[in-house]
Amino acid sequence: MRLPSDHPPVRAGRIGVLIVALGTPDATDYWSMRRYLKEFLSDRRVIETPRWLWWPLLNLIILTTRPGRKGRDYDTIWNKERNEGPLRTITRSQSDKLQASLGAVSDRAVVDWAMRYGNPSIASRLAHLQAEGCERILVFPLYPQYAAATTATVNDVVFDVLKTMRWQPAVRTVPPYHDDPVYIDALAESLTASLSGLDWTPDVVLSSFHGIPKSYFEKGDPYHCHCAKTARLLREALGWEKDKLRMTFQSRFGPEEWLQPYTDKTVEALAKSGVKNLAVITPGFTADCLETLEEIAGENAEIFHHAGGVNFHAVPCLNDSDLGMRVIEAVARRELSGWI
Repeated sequence: MRLPSDHPPVRAGRIGVLIVALGTPDATDYWSMRRYLKEFLSDRRVIETPRWLWWPLLNLIILTTRPGRKGRDYDTIWNKERNEGPLRTITRSQSDKLQASLGAVSDRAVVDWAMRYGNPSIASRLAHLQAEGCERILVFPLYPQYAAATTATVNDVVFDVLKTMRWQPAVRTVPPYHDDPVYIDALAESLTASLSGLDWTPDVVLSSFHGIPKSYFEKGDPYHCHCAKTARLLREALGWEKDKLRMTFQSRFGPEEWLQPYTDKTVEALAKSGVKNLAVITPGFTADCLETLEEIAGENAEIFHHAGGVNFHAVPCLNDSDLGMRVIEAVARRELSGWI
């Protein structure tokens, strides 16, 4: 049968990998921030508050006041050279490096990247991979610990896009890798190297994860358990006592109770109790972003110093470093087993 003239070109047999990060605004101005926040905060996986209550709060209050404030926060970490958020810069580099690695294994591998919120969208990159002839696609949400508000919402969008396709590719999704030995070893090695570069030794190290509302955990979300296991395995890999590496949760939003202990409250309490040297690692973030660069390295450092602390160090995320890519490549190759 002859294909229609407007039918996309067919290059069969290729294997796609789509890595997906949370997202970033296109710019820091009010309207760019508003578009980004509206998409993010309209996600029913992220905000489970009933729509009749959430809609007026979001549209009449939050999207009126929050874009300006968050835009100023993004300005402090913005990649001025590329005019983009650091998460976009790092995720692109992770994709390029994964392409080089997998391309050395098979010339059928095609790696791309997307953002769950903002651009490039998941839908646009899935369409691109299909146009490249990818009959099989591995979707890789860049979240070591599973949460419905992160991993699940990426997969939701992927399957929503598949529902619009007449010719669907076969799809696999990457499961959480919170206890993968390659991941734990990379965290331990990265933390050790980062601390060795200091001229002081931390009294305490916080392992800070992004929080979720406590009610989500009570409904069965395994996120807290995954974070706790990551923190425990990291502590064991380092040979540290429990009081040396403590787990906390950051980035809470709204009046509802979130997973505790809270990072900012812990930072303040430690300083007031006499702790002078503090380091914070953020194992749940695959790449540095607003929550690590502005919230931890900026806001929490300020809290610590104001409460009497002296030395504060934010450990960089694994990012696109050799250690970071070792993790991403190991997980991708494992999940691609039998495909390439």
